[in-house]
Amino acid sequence: MRVSKFEHAALRLDLNGQTLLIDPGSFTTPPDDLSGLVGVVLTHEHPDHWTPEQLDRILRAAPGTPVYGPEGLARAADGYEITVVSPGDTIEVGPFTLRFFGGTHAVIHSSIPTIDNVGVLVNDELYYPGDSYAVPEGVDVQTLAAPLGGPWLKIGEAMDYVLAVKPRRAFGTHDMTLSVIGRNMHRQRLQWATEQNGGEFFVLDPGDTLDL
Repeated sequence: MRVSKFEHAALRLDLNGQTLLIDPGSFTTPPDDLSGLVGVVLTHEHPDHWTPEQLDRILRAAPGTPVYGPEGLARAADGYEITVVSPGDTIEVGPFTLRFFGGTHAVIHSSIPTIDNVGVLVNDELYYPGDSYAVPEGVDVQTLAAPLGGPWLKIGEAMDYVLAVKPRRAFGTHDMTLSVIGRNMHRQRLQWATEQNGGEFFVLDPGDTLDL
């Protein structure tokens, strides 16, 4: 399975000629070459993770592609056919087995309502928590897509999260709100956290890939 990092929080997974997209939002270049697309996962409703414009482009290129997301996303995406998923659910889509964890977005501020958020584990290999620090209990995470920055993220908490998950591999996501200097500094912190349990941290910029 190959994972490709796009801008901010978007990931593309390719396996056996088929493709899964995760969180193509407002900071992400519109994805292309979607002839093998079999599913889209949207972890929550914030526009940096999905927009109607992005979803319309994707569905024009690959009509009928199933879209998965939590209840809050389905309400926000009224008018789209969303398959609602919840923590504990397992979905088979093409060659991908999706297991969902978490349930709520990390707190940004007490004045901002907490919303639904799901983390997704793909083929028991790649785990992406969306905007949360949800640890997938009982899972030996091979590869963690670890958030680097955001209005809800404190780097010390992100480091503690990586230490808790103990991935064999990790790379940074959710990074378009950071300056170049800030992104590199946060990568170094998460690299340290990954290495504490014998893991390896990979630096992926938009367009870079990692074979899992």
